[in-house]
Amino acid sequence: MSHKLRFLIGCFFSAILLHAQQVEVITVVDSTQVKIGEQINLSIQIKSDSFSKIIFPESPVFTPFELLEQSQLETLSSQNYYLFTKKYSLIQFDSGAYWIPPQKIVIDESLRFTDSISIEVATVQVDTLNQPLFDIKPIQKVKRNYTKWIQYILVFALVVLILGILYYLNVRHRKKKAIEAEKTPPFEWAINALKALEENQPNDQEEYKIYYSKLTEVIRRYLEEEAKISALESTSDELIDKLELRKDAGTLDLSNETLSNLKSVLRQADLVKFARSAPEFGVAINDRKKVEQVVIQTKEALPEPTEEELAATAAYQKELAKKQRKKKIKVVVISCFSIVLISLVGTVSYYGFTPVKDTVLRYPTKILRDKEWVVSQYGNPLVAVHTPEVLIRESDSKNGTIVYNSGNPLEDFFVELSFKPSEVSENKKLSEEEQQAVARELMNNALAYYDENGGTNVLAQNDSFTSLDGTDAFKLYGTLDFLDKETDNVRCRFVSIVFPFDQGTVELRLIYPKEDRYGMEIEERLLTSVEIIKEL
Repeated sequence: MSHKLRFLIGCFFSAILLHAQQVEVITVVDSTQVKIGEQINLSIQIKSDSFSKIIFPESPVFTPFELLEQSQLETLSSQNYYLFTKKYSLIQFDSGAYWIPPQKIVIDESLRFTDSISIEVATVQVDTLNQPLFDIKPIQKVKRNYTKWIQYILVFALVVLILGILYYLNVRHRKKKAIEAEKTPPFEWAINALKALEENQPNDQEEYKIYYSKLTEVIRRYLEEEAKISALESTSDELIDKLELRKDAGTLDLSNETLSNLKSVLRQADLVKFARSAPEFGVAINDRKKVEQVVIQTKEALPEPTEEELAATAAYQKELAKKQRKKKIKVVVISCFSIVLISLVGTVSYYGFTPVKDTVLRYPTKILRDKEWVVSQYGNPLVAVHTPEVLIRESDSKNGTIVYNSGNPLEDFFVELSFKPSEVSENKKLSEEEQQAVARELMNNALAYYDENGGTNVLAQNDSFTSLDGTDAFKLYGTLDFLDKETDNVRCRFVSIVFPFDQGTVELRLIYPKEDRYGMEIEERLLTSVEIIKEL
């Protein structure tokens, strides 16, 4: 064997040993002795002094064990190393001695295998003599889900409320008309009512009865309201007696002819209503004219109101207007409350309680999600991104790095776009190993950013990313803690999209509280809009 070949083989094995020193694969189980049906927790840990690209099998095989579940790859960074952890839950339902088979793992395109572990699965001793046996449990009744019934009740209540409001508005409209009619002065109302009777032409006894009933109602109501005589509840003779007493007292100066005409009309009306009499049409017309003259002469005979009466009337009108104003305010308040209640019930039934509550209470990220987003272009190379708010350029830039950002990671949604110039010549072509080293360095720099800005307990995962225009990038995402003065530590989700270019590195960072209800929607919408503008 030539010296040159020996030298190459020695370099090859030295590189392997060096790499083995840098990356350590550890396989751990919580117990090597379990019972039938007991869960086994298997953890595969990879300890590396740099950020590595790790690929686990998509469908791992642990035969003869059954795989219950597997976790995502977790990354824990410290000052000296990175620790990658993936957890599996296994189970076995037969007793005996078994081996957990080794798993293939690709670390920076280098194939590694985990250790196989021996597991003893013991049977469960069942003492049927001393241990009491129990009957099969009866069928348990599940609580009924009333969600749909609640929706039906809310819709029914909404319909009933709308019908109730419509009924109330109808009744209110009728009352308003009646009040307006009452506001008409008695003399004017009586004359208008008599004019309306002039158009009636009764033909039979029933129509005459209706005609005279309306005619006497007009004069009685007029005397009741204008002359302040209890005419509506008095008989014809009692009414004439009251008018004569008022005449003798000098408070109502009516002529004998006026009293005689009124007396004849009232008697004629009594004959028509009670004796079923049917007078001639000309007599009915003449009686209407007599009642009209009685109204006019009564109006002229009434004394002028004194100053005390006028003041009392003005005070009454003022109090009446005040009551009406309060009533209108009450109606407006009830109407507004009903509209708000109907709107609230309708929106909650359609959208759900939480979205409506967040809208009313102005939940920060919901406001960002629902507002009109803007499309802006930043930096060089030109990056177009769709954001809730325009990113503002920072005045202070370190080492030539240009930074645009908006938001606050502890309050709503933080977005930052940075452009870092490259230290590598544009004409230099990197080898595959150098490209992997550059990728690891970019991931390390991305994690270092969160460490420098107060992030702790960082758990990270890496993935690939493709922008809207087809440009490939590295994606680093996970969770970390940020210190908040009011609530101590806040667990946040972070995402870093790193675009390596010849002229520099572009990194898009997103940070928001992990438990935020709308953060993931904003993240997906924002990431799907990222585009590298290659030509203008």
